[in-house]
Amino acid sequence: MNKKSFFALLLALVLPLVCYLVVKKLSETAVQMPRRYYVDSVETDTVKGKLYTDTLWHKVPDFTFTNQLGKKVSLSDLKYVNDGDTLNKIVVADFFFTHCPTICPGMTVNMRKLQRSINNSQRVGNTTPDFIHFISFSIDPERDSVEQLKKWADRFQVDPQMWWLLTGDKKQIYDLSLNEMKLIAVDGENVDSNFIHTDKFVLIDGNHVIRGYYNGLDTLELAKLAEDIVFLSLEKDRSEKSFFSGKLELIAVVFLLSLVGLGIFLIVLRKSKSPR
Repeated sequence: MNKKSFFALLLALVLPLVCYLVVKKLSETAVQMPRRYYVDSVETDTVKGKLYTDTLWHKVPDFTFTNQLGKKVSLSDLKYVNDGDTLNKIVVADFFFTHCPTICPGMTVNMRKLQRSINNSQRVGNTTPDFIHFISFSIDPERDSVEQLKKWADRFQVDPQMWWLLTGDKKQIYDLSLNEMKLIAVDGENVDSNFIHTDKFVLIDGNHVIRGYYNGLDTLELAKLAEDIVFLSLEKDRSEKSFFSGKLELIAVVFLLSLVGLGIFLIVLRKSKSPR
């Protein structure tokens, strides 16, 4: 075997392996989706001698409260249609109360800016996104009546089609904050300055799994939230596997063997054409 044939064969062996490693590295360092929070359980199963694990993430449960229009609404109501499939909307949620003397007005202003910054670029003539909804829960439901929420909504130009201000059973609201979203909430018992609640915006994906917490008063974190909303809108259902899922190693091996076979064929062909 001459040097040219040797290097051709070496290239045929190394090139596909290098390509595979490069593609694998790029896929690993690609856009990082927002992480998931709070594992409920981990299930394990053995299939054909191979151990598989499946993480069951904590999901925000369904709820029913009353919005600023006096309508009973639920988390399960938030659906949209994409390519013929009915999907759950992404949700951005926070907690507030209309008598708040400190952070609530600023959080509401920033939520409005965030809501208006998310567009549906795929729809001509209507840029209103149908894949996302905003929710603000009142931690002072006894004083935050429908009428009070409507005043707050009018003051901050809240669009009820995309953003609910919710009131309802106090125990259920506090349970949602403390136990389901893991956020602090303290009942001020009608004393404005005694209420304590978080300044966080919570990002919840279409599976109702929490995907992030962001300071509602920090412009940099709000920019990150807007970015993560876009990423989640592009995220595929984890239960749907692509054709190439789990097959990259096999494809690489087949490609490698094919090139090796081609290299051997070319060497044999070259020898057969050489004068004897």
